[in-house]
Amino acid sequence: MWCPRCHPLTGPLPRVLVSETRCSAVSDHDVTAERPDSIMHTVGWDHVTLVGSNADDTVAFYRDVLGLPLVARQPNLDRESVEHLFFDAGDGRLVTFFVDDARESVDEQAPGVGAVHHLALRIEPAELPAIRDRLLDAGHEVSEFDRGAFHSLYTRDHNGLVIELAADKYEIPDDRRGEILARAQVARVAAGDEYVDDAHLKTALEELGLPVEPNDLPDAATGRDF
Repeated sequence: MWCPRCHPLTGPLPRVLVSETRCSAVSDHDVTAERPDSIMHTVGWDHVTLVGSNADDTVAFYRDVLGLPLVARQPNLDRESVEHLFFDAGDGRLVTFFVDDARESVDEQAPGVGAVHHLALRIEPAELPAIRDRLLDAGHEVSEFDRGAFHSLYTRDHNGLVIELAADKYEIPDDRRGEILARAQVARVAAGDEYVDDAHLKTALEELGLPVEPNDLPDAATGRDF
């Protein structure tokens, strides 16, 4: 029997067999807004990073067409020959791109350019050590790096996709995140430093008249090889 819930669109779509009580496409997993009993809980999206083409084309579309402010640009901390562009998506969440001027933009989607490099989720800074330990105890490989502007744990999903769990170094209001990073970018450039770090964030918070409340995070190396 045709199931309109699974295939509501018209056209020659595959037919789905259903019983009288349920559609075969529905899983046994409960759908609920309640938090599950799990290894950890995230507190929201931090940023999504895409493998882009070149900086000119990326800025021309995401800033000049979609209207996303370009709030920071710096070397990719894992590969210095690649540039990292940060765009404010409008709600304090960021969309970032790894770009290389040697790459041409493509007309059609292809593996590589345009693909998702990793997904980043924000976690409570105070919970970072416990989250790291629980992931390790559960058999998940974890790497930990100081990323300059934030502190991150890295692991992989069941398909090998890199998952970043990012903790803020300072208490940063969501609605001011892009503004703070843009001001930190100015401080970084003025200081001649390679990437945004603690001192630039502190300067940005002070200049914007916001509380400077550092989070207690462990020491870690600035990673370049995950």
